[in-house]
Amino acid sequence: MNKTLYGIPNCDTVKKARTWLLDNGVDFSFHDFKKQGLDRATAARWLETLDWETLVNRKGTTWRNLPIDRKALVVDKASALELMLENTSVIKRPVLEGDGLLSVGFSPDAYTRLVGAA
Repeated sequence: MNKTLYGIPNCDTVKKARTWLLDNGVDFSFHDFKKQGLDRATAARWLETLDWETLVNRKGTTWRNLPIDRKALVVDKASALELMLENTSVIKRPVLEGDGLLSVGFSPDAYTRLVGAA
């Protein structure tokens, strides 16, 4: 499986991750949530590996702008999946997947441990 970086291009953290991957010679493809969306199978696969509270960014603007009653419905993997498919902007970014790894967020040290440097 090739590495895929999921996110939105104007997100600063996604920009940093993309730059790091390019600078370190890591082969990857970029999946733009805004243009390409997110399919149920991919999101469900992530939720089998990671806790929903890791994937749903409850500190971000998108979460904060959700109605209180909508937030209250997100209590488990199934409800998080529906929210993630409904509004991909609520997913913590970036998500890096491939070659047996799945990572959320970005830090140079974490990426070095995960994929190494060329």
